[in-house]
Amino acid sequence: MAGNGVFAEIIDGDVFKYYCEGEWKKSASGKSVAIINPTTRKTQYKVQACTQEEVNKAMEIAKAAQKSWAKTPLWKRAELLHKAAAILKEHKAPIAECLVKEIAKPAKDAVTEVVRSGDLISYTAEEGVRILGEGKFLVSDSFPGNERTKYCLTSKIPLGVILAIPPFNYPVNLAVSKIGPALITGNSLVLKPPTQGAVAALHMVHCFHLAGFPKGLISCITGKGSEIGDFLTMHPGVNCISFTGGDTGVAISKKAGMVPLQMELGGKDACIVLEDADLDLAAGNIVKGGFSYSGQRCTAVKVVLVMESVADTLVEKVKAKVAKLTVGPPEDNCDITPVVSESSANFIEGLVMDAKQKDATFCQPYKREGNLIWPLLLDNVRPDMRIAWEEPFGPVLPVIRINSVEEGIHHCNASNFGLQGCVFTKDINKAILISDAMETGTVQINSAPARGPDHFPFQGLKDSGIGSQGITNSINMMTKVKTTVINLPTPSYTMG
Repeated sequence: MAGNGVFAEIIDGDVFKYYCEGEWKKSASGKSVAIINPTTRKTQYKVQACTQEEVNKAMEIAKAAQKSWAKTPLWKRAELLHKAAAILKEHKAPIAECLVKEIAKPAKDAVTEVVRSGDLISYTAEEGVRILGEGKFLVSDSFPGNERTKYCLTSKIPLGVILAIPPFNYPVNLAVSKIGPALITGNSLVLKPPTQGAVAALHMVHCFHLAGFPKGLISCITGKGSEIGDFLTMHPGVNCISFTGGDTGVAISKKAGMVPLQMELGGKDACIVLEDADLDLAAGNIVKGGFSYSGQRCTAVKVVLVMESVADTLVEKVKAKVAKLTVGPPEDNCDITPVVSESSANFIEGLVMDAKQKDATFCQPYKREGNLIWPLLLDNVRPDMRIAWEEPFGPVLPVIRINSVEEGIHHCNASNFGLQGCVFTKDINKAILISDAMETGTVQINSAPARGPDHFPFQGLKDSGIGSQGITNSINMMTKVKTTVINLPTPSYTMG
């Protein structure tokens, strides 16, 4: 159970503590932040409402801890990460329980997230040893006009203090995707988890605590974004920000100054289906991509662009699969569970009502109970409807019928988002041409969009983000190049 057993020290009464200086602490504010269970719509957990002074303390401690951590042998850093990964996987059940109750993630998917996170940490440890164990050696006479009088040695060194801000939908996995690379590269880390998902994140951080990482190296600060959000992201002690979320990221990027940024800010992932596509394959991936975790994924299929000649057939196939989706509480492993909050449900409903007023075809009746919205496929959607452009982050999927490939590419590229897209066709030549034309960070051919596997590059264009994620890219991003040049008194050449 959450907050019990090895996790007993992270809770005081009914309020979970925050983590700083290698200890679990209560905030001096005396205040807490409630976490609402999306299913019951009642308070499930409470976390500390940390103060700006406590943020200052975490930053101060992180800076000091990073100096000695950077001197820790690379193999030792990797060893501790492997230990944390094993502890995380060993305690997957109570962490998964938090995900079920905080964000209504289906129970089996919650367990999968925790196990995947452990695997990510271990892979990061191994990849870090390989990447950081290599340097470059350059000689000066490879550039015109120079003799061999300079030897250049390059290596990768840490940036300093990393501020990590994951989103509610993967509060454990997207946290460790930032924590792992930060730690293996010799950085310290301050984690600000989302409110919905904070308790799962606190349990995850305790696994790093149990692994024996140095005090102060990792902090986990909880609280209201309105009180400590800007204070964190604009803090002079931060040397890099890794953020996954929505519009807030744009505001952060404008305030961050010269701090390196790694951001993924959402998408309107388009699925283009051509006449020659395997429609059963396409339909299966559209339902999986559009409705997994109730559509609350940045890489969810957000709009289907299908050629008119096969649209009727595809829509019928998708409708048949949607009819088989189970709807209900996450504890029952239902396919469609409540969305994360009432405000999210209201926003989704606003998109649906707009489409209704503008005569979209409802393939199922619209049904909502509290935060639970039944899966809905909208056919004959037009570009003047909000759902054609806005990201619902819920189980509602629009279908736009197109008359040419160019029309589909144009709609995809007209979006302000550019995270991922996919194309279904049996013609690999067409697929590559369309992939090149789509202004997205990734294009999946004959599969739904997906972030993983976690070592693949993951990036967005336009408003979908800055920089690239994925284990290798994150390791490189959280380091900078250090160069040492040896100047020789006379040119040095290999003797014959």
